[in-house]
Amino acid sequence: MDNSSDYNSGDGQYSFNAPSPGKFKRLLDFIWEMAKITLISLVIVLPIRYFLIQPFYVKGASMEPNFHDHEYLIIDEISYRFNEPKRGDIIVFKYPKDPRQFFIKRVIGLPGETVKIDNGSIFITPVGGQSNVLKEDYLASGVETRLPVSGYGELKLKDNEYYLMGDNRDQSQDSRTFGPVRSDFIIGRTWLRGWPFNKLTLFTTPQYGF
Repeated sequence: MDNSSDYNSGDGQYSFNAPSPGKFKRLLDFIWEMAKITLISLVIVLPIRYFLIQPFYVKGASMEPNFHDHEYLIIDEISYRFNEPKRGDIIVFKYPKDPRQFFIKRVIGLPGETVKIDNGSIFITPVGGQSNVLKEDYLASGVETRLPVSGYGELKLKDNEYYLMGDNRDQSQDSRTFGPVRSDFIIGRTWLRGWPFNKLTLFTTPQYGF
């Protein structure tokens, strides 16, 4: 059977070939395969993106020299569903005074502890323990922790509160000014620096003597 049809415009004869049933079926099969691939990709990627890891863009200088403006980080959102944040963890959290904003800081004080800032140093009193000076090897040389005007110089944390600070103490708005951060404001732990490529870094929790 001839599937072609002719059309005469008066100036000549033109032929149009109608697609065969076999070609049409192959086109539908291709579209269906692409739809399945897209669906499977979404099923895999979306849970990872919204429940396991999340990209984060560093803005500002509050974590220098360890993190700089315009760096891209990967945030681990799953670990804190099974474990509590540890001292020294670098976390992303919602700003308590405006949850639409996201900050990156370091965990300094843990729930139940007392945090005191005095003479450029941080003193931590664990639950049922003695006060200790916090030694922070990750800070730039010569950095001291000063208390802003009307800041929280000494604070006992509740069972669901964390004391957070930026590594660049003179350029950081943190728990010294806006107080402790509740656990439900914490998004996750900084896991990987993905950009720039020459600074690719996998982050671990620092070790402390207490």
